[in-house]
Amino acid sequence: MTFAVPDSVRPIRDAVHAFMTERVEPAEVVLHGNGPEAAATLRELQEQARKEGLWALGHPAELGGGGLPFLDYVYVNEVQGRSDFGQLALGTFTLQDSLMLHEYASDEQRERFLTPLVRAEIWPSFAMTEPDVSSSDPTQLRTSAVLDGGEWVINGHKWFTTGADRAAYTTVMCRTEPDAPPHLAFSMILVPTDTPGYTIVRDTPVLGIDGGHCEVRYEDVRVPASNLLGPRGQGFVIAQRRLGPGRIFHCMRWLGQAQRAFDLMCRRLNERSVSGRPLAGKQLMRRHVFDSYTEIQSARLLTLNAAHAIDQGGQARVEIGAVKVAAARMLHNVIDRAIQVYGAAGLTADTPLERMYRRARAGRIYDGPDEVHIDSVGRRILGEYATGGNWEFGLR
Repeated sequence: MTFAVPDSVRPIRDAVHAFMTERVEPAEVVLHGNGPEAAATLRELQEQARKEGLWALGHPAELGGGGLPFLDYVYVNEVQGRSDFGQLALGTFTLQDSLMLHEYASDEQRERFLTPLVRAEIWPSFAMTEPDVSSSDPTQLRTSAVLDGGEWVINGHKWFTTGADRAAYTTVMCRTEPDAPPHLAFSMILVPTDTPGYTIVRDTPVLGIDGGHCEVRYEDVRVPASNLLGPRGQGFVIAQRRLGPGRIFHCMRWLGQAQRAFDLMCRRLNERSVSGRPLAGKQLMRRHVFDSYTEIQSARLLTLNAAHAIDQGGQARVEIGAVKVAAARMLHNVIDRAIQVYGAAGLTADTPLERMYRRARAGRIYDGPDEVHIDSVGRRILGEYATGGNWEFGLR
């Protein structure tokens, strides 16, 4: 593979980049308002994206999406990630859930949930994490579902169910096979959010940002047995199929955020002067540029390598675990340096950096904290040596 953007992808990537920098980023102040004006602005951006052929580019064509192959979409996702609102404006905020339903949903589920999902007529949400257990070990999850006649009865307590406050349904990971081995004990069940017993306790602010990360209680929630997604006991398999590519999408969007912070930092260094000399002339400031360049480029190559491994049909668990940690750290570091260059202004809402910084810190926690991925990668690599093998990088 080549790490350059393929010629076949460049035109659509450039179009998305222009859409982001010329329309989405200038509208961020309004979009952050979360009121009627924000909703109207988002709808207008979505309509423009549809008219210009930029809508749902990563969704399969048979679902009404752009049909970009996985690796091609990775390059597009990089520039789409410059803003938190890129996914919303371009119709890809449903991608992980759409791909999951596309693979596992029944015909009835496809008609009810998948088709409107790709059209952005409804929002999805996904419930796995629980406040009362260490969700870094998902075999401890307690939310249960029991068949009662033709219905699943669900009881439990979840949180960080992102988007539940506006979602039409939640995909809930439940313990359905209490006597099975831990990794065969869970199933995925689709729960409409208007089902009696489904109660949103609160939107849990994250570092001061209200982002729709909801705490939800399930109290004798009843849904039809047909709402089971995929086979019983295959919750872990389905979750992994969803989370693996999803982590690649996260990392590529983080690279877009890092590029934006890098641009802001370098422009500031050339525009700002101290004692009559531009900041760009200071060696310590050039160190900020050097460190940011090497970290961005390293994370980018790691991410593309992981994406290539997935595209070739591999599970790429070492590659995904490594890049999830490296990319989250990189993003935090690059934004931190940009804020340092801006000084007091970097701490205000006059630039996007302060909000980007808070979101970047959360990236080291969600989709598995750093410690879990570090342990998993180390264990897998050492396992190769324990059985007499080794880890030859060029052969992976």
